[in-house]
Amino acid sequence: MRPATYLGYLLGGLSAGGAALYMVVYLYRWEWQRALMCGVLLLVLEMLLIASVLLGRMGQLNRRMTDADARTEAVLRRLEQSREPDPAGHRFRWLEGNGPAGGGPAGGGGRTFVFVPVLMAAGAALAGVALLVQKLAGVTARPGAERRLAGRLASLAAPPDGVRGNGPSTLGERPPVPPARPRRVVVVAALLAGTTVGAALLVDVLSDATQTRRSDTPDAAASTVVFRVELRDRDSGSGAARDQAARALWEGCRRSTSVLREHAPLADLDSGVFVGVLRPALSEHDLHRLRGCLSDARADRVRAEVLGDGQAG
Repeated sequence: MRPATYLGYLLGGLSAGGAALYMVVYLYRWEWQRALMCGVLLLVLEMLLIASVLLGRMGQLNRRMTDADARTEAVLRRLEQSREPDPAGHRFRWLEGNGPAGGGPAGGGGRTFVFVPVLMAAGAALAGVALLVQKLAGVTARPGAERRLAGRLASLAAPPDGVRGNGPSTLGERPPVPPARPRRVVVVAALLAGTTVGAALLVDVLSDATQTRRSDTPDAAASTVVFRVELRDRDSGSGAARDQAARALWEGCRRSTSVLREHAPLADLDSGVFVGVLRPALSEHDLHRLRGCLSDARADRVRAEVLGDGQAG
């Protein structure tokens, strides 16, 4: 694997880790829009890493198949070279003789018999039939058996780099059974156990920090939140537009608490700074959710910054 590939995996892993970390932070702060954006970014990075790993594996398989095909073709050429030459015209050498042994008529004494021409005619007919069968077999047959044999023998061929290359010089150097690695098994089991315990603790902490639950009301008359609102369009200097955006944001966020507070006035202090009061007072968990909702600023082209909060007696 090239250094550029390792660098890409490292950058992708760091980016995915950062996205996961910020997603957890935003979930703890009850800033849902930012948590969703980090979650989508995390999914995209994970898909990119998985696609990169799969493409690398597919490239390795392609190279291995190409090398295997090349070795198979090399073995097939060697098998074809090992055949004895069989040029045309030498298939039936026994037909090339000039006649019976001795060159004279069979039986001697100048007499001929019917058996000799019949035998010669039958041999010629059988030779023609055999030649026809051989021609037909040569036209219809394909070297599939030899190709399969070459594929089986490819694993026994010498390595591409030779006996002095990086590969094993002989098949005997490969152990029939891989050696046992008890330390590796223990390390993998410990990592799996640690990952499982860490994931369970993380889920428990997140569920405890983000679940909607009732809590004891503090000993206070009201809860106050001070925040600043800024607009991101041309009407940012307009006090009416800023006041409308602040009130829309406040009305939406005060309903994110576990218990709705009907008495929740909002006052404009100065230069886009507003103070909201909720009676009766919110619990610490509800106040945490309210701060996260205001910082998340779900309204379009609106940015809110929480300056402070507290309980009023």
